[in-house]
Amino acid sequence: MNIREGESVWTKKEIVKSALLFVLHLVILILIAAILLLGDKFDRFSQTIKENRTNYLYMTFCIFLLVLITYFYYFFEDRRMLIGGKNIALIFTVLDLSLIVSFLFGKYVHIYARPVALAALLVFVLVGRRDAIFMNMICAILMFVVDNFSDGTAAANNVYSSFIIAFSAGMIAIFFGNKAKTRFQIVGIGLIIVIPVDFIIFLLEVSGLSGSGSGSATAVTGIEKIFQQMGYGLLGGIMSAVLFLAILPVFESLFNCLTVFRLRELTSSDAKLLKKLKEEAPGTFNHSMVVAQLAEACAANLGEDVDYARAAAFYHDVGKLHQPEYFTENQGEYNLHDELTPELSADIIRSHTQDGYELIRAHHLPQFLADVALQHHGTMPIRYFYAKALKMTDGELNIEDFSYPGPKPKTKIAAIIMIADASEAVVRALPKRTPEEVEKAVRGIIEERMDLEQFSDCDITMADLTTIRRTLVSTLTGVYHHRVKYPSIKYKHADGKTTGENQ
Repeated sequence: MNIREGESVWTKKEIVKSALLFVLHLVILILIAAILLLGDKFDRFSQTIKENRTNYLYMTFCIFLLVLITYFYYFFEDRRMLIGGKNIALIFTVLDLSLIVSFLFGKYVHIYARPVALAALLVFVLVGRRDAIFMNMICAILMFVVDNFSDGTAAANNVYSSFIIAFSAGMIAIFFGNKAKTRFQIVGIGLIIVIPVDFIIFLLEVSGLSGSGSGSATAVTGIEKIFQQMGYGLLGGIMSAVLFLAILPVFESLFNCLTVFRLRELTSSDAKLLKKLKEEAPGTFNHSMVVAQLAEACAANLGEDVDYARAAAFYHDVGKLHQPEYFTENQGEYNLHDELTPELSADIIRSHTQDGYELIRAHHLPQFLADVALQHHGTMPIRYFYAKALKMTDGELNIEDFSYPGPKPKTKIAAIIMIADASEAVVRALPKRTPEEVEKAVRGIIEERMDLEQFSDCDITMADLTTIRRTLVSTLTGVYHHRVKYPSIKYKHADGKTTGENQ
């Protein structure tokens, strides 16, 4: 998953808005390209433009064509990326940054030293594989267009090879991107990128060497040049990884992107909020760990993002930090609710969803985690305190006074967390946790939520619910499996002594 989370209605207003935003970013991109090409001639702006107006017009047309192709790609393939200025800004920020960095490296270091895979890595992590493949091609063509009008970036015979190098390196980065599970594993991707880059450079340089003579001195000079050029290729691959590591946190923060790297950091034992949950509400923490295991299994079987499911499960109950002692899993023998009215108890219990939402946002964590924390109980009634209140009154009670405020789950992952959360709590309390009893409990939980229309706002299907039920039964049976009761025995040693008693 990525920045495209959620759905919106595609209207004519959105079409016009997206088109205008593309035009705005097109102008910015053309200006960036023009400024880069002008370089130290910027003080003679008008004169330079006039002298080279044909070239600049051609370059402008080429960039316009690339942007138009990009717009049509998203219009027909993934319109969600065109809804909202944030997504469009992300696309063009990557494009602008890639152009600037590649141009400057090519001009002031060497054309082979360009971090050619930077754009591919950023789009792959922030948006997705399919978009990364497309944007990698667009970035390679864009750099090729700009190179054609540059007098200081590269020699003319290197312009065409630079396109092949950029495209190949980007594709390799995308293909191996799934193997990187941490930020620093990206460095390994940077080294892998070097292989095709240096191979292409080697072939180019050998081809050039063959035409320069066969003398020993020429050969030595040529070999030195080959290794020098390949060294620049190595630098380009490493810089792709280094710049990615440096820039990615900025994009994550600026565009509020929930990447796999950030998700893994948020679910580590060192994550601030989880560490606090473990220390102050250990019962809730352990419950969340089991729910995470259940949610992962369900997400994997439904083809949903496993990392998203795990992170959402970890944080779904952090709102209990506000008053951890009022939740059963954190209590000892004494229950504080015995001193309270059912109405007040219900207020405390249901407040943890809103408290969780606010706590997650206060820590500047991703919106998705906050949404799941708010939605994972939907509008379900708090049955225990409702039943308790019924026994204490002769009149009728309003069930809404004993229900969670909602909203209902908006995504399939939020629905998974809802079911897994309730299933873990119910199964843990079962006197007998046989597969049959677990099956009955999970089925009852799902059917109750269906009867109360808790899944009406998300795209979960009956087939999905069946898969979730089967996955939860299998996993919960494994987690809470029957254990053998060890007999009490005494250990008899060779010297005749008898020690200890194992319980």
